[in-house]
Amino acid sequence: MNLTHHFLLSMPQMQDTDFRDSVVYILEHGDNGAYGVIINQELGMNLGGVFSQMSIPCEDPMINEQSVLRGGPVDEGHGMVLHMPGPRFDITREFPGGVALSSSRDVLEALANSEPPETHLTLLGHAGWVPGQLEMEIAENSWLTSPADIQTIFHTPLADRRKAVGHLLGIDIGQIVGHSGRA
Repeated sequence: MNLTHHFLLSMPQMQDTDFRDSVVYILEHGDNGAYGVIINQELGMNLGGVFSQMSIPCEDPMINEQSVLRGGPVDEGHGMVLHMPGPRFDITREFPGGVALSSSRDVLEALANSEPPETHLTLLGHAGWVPGQLEMEIAENSWLTSPADIQTIFHTPLADRRKAVGHLLGIDIGQIVGHSGRA
């Protein structure tokens, strides 16, 4: 099983508060485990706050008001920008599925100056699983999996992303219950 460029949709019975009601985009999955970012949890901070902390000037109120997402419980102080491939920064890595991840100051300076990447998510932290851990969680019915799509990542409103991934799977996530019974 390789879940690179897939979504993880947490099941209602998810006990881990870090991932409850989450959609995780898996950037990489293989022999070394899995690496991804949560794409539907606001951090309660906007990009202007990040710019301010890093002394990056930005005069555009629309850019300053963009939400920063909580990418996951690992390395929560580390900022990253998930974006479409194209612009390259000091630290940029492209992933299968048509996305890139940049994590250097120059990507934030580009955003502050209204330069590419226009389509992006700004995140703090990421999610990670050691080898076999994600497979075990899936076997325990903690997650549903779906091939990912760029539309959901970048163009679906934050509040609708769980529902959109459910639609990719052909289900109404609101109708799934968090327990099972025996007949």
